[in-house]
Amino acid sequence: MKKQWQYFLLAVGFFTRIPVPSFNDFQESDLNHASKYFPLIGILIGLIGALVFYVTYLFLPKTIAVLTSMAATIYTTGAFHEDGLADSADGLGGGWNKDKIISIMQDSRLGTFGAVALFLMLFAKFQTLNALNFILITISLVTAHALSRLSALWMMQSLDYVKISGKAKPLATQISMRSLLLANLFGLLPLFGVILTLNVSDYSHLIILKFLAFTLIPIVLSWFWWRHKIKRWLGGYTGDCLGATQQITELAFYLGVLAWSINLGSDL
Repeated sequence: MKKQWQYFLLAVGFFTRIPVPSFNDFQESDLNHASKYFPLIGILIGLIGALVFYVTYLFLPKTIAVLTSMAATIYTTGAFHEDGLADSADGLGGGWNKDKIISIMQDSRLGTFGAVALFLMLFAKFQTLNALNFILITISLVTAHALSRLSALWMMQSLDYVKISGKAKPLATQISMRSLLLANLFGLLPLFGVILTLNVSDYSHLIILKFLAFTLIPIVLSWFWWRHKIKRWLGGYTGDCLGATQQITELAFYLGVLAWSINLGSDL
């Protein structure tokens, strides 16, 4: 249990700015063992976002509460995944072969493609979350952050690592099936909670099934689209591609919830 706690803290320290103890005996292979906790870190970040949204909503308009919540999650992660999205957009937008794409991704400067992708992603998240009601915003934040990090983990599992050096190099190892199963449990746990809440609220089984369809199908489709794109151009994934995976699937979930809520109004 002590070792597992160390792996969890290692995942916290790697993906967030939350202070954790330093480990003198750290090895890069430890991140492989810590990978199963990545979706759990998503739950933690989602809870921070939901808490900030709730507290801000008590005193300020919903639009400000949504914006503050987004800022809180970005600050907590140090814009780790947003940086990956911007670098991926710059690389794939400006590169014409694998080497050039990776070279652009490694450039610390923000290009036009990255700036546009980052703006559109943040703006789309803000608009989508702001269109939801209070309850849906809080549950969506936790669920989306967990599922999107699980999606990134599946990207790691299904493709080869292609980048020689960079911030995500320690993650370029195989994930055991046992760790992957545990990661799925953590990633799907908030979704199970949402389904239970809907069931307790006396929603029909058809409405609950529609919720699963409206939210999971966009995640799966966007995941396969992004996987196809990076496999075609890079032959695998980089750390930046994983950050983009998280961002893309997070937005896909929000859009699915919004579409479901609109459909729910017509059903009722």
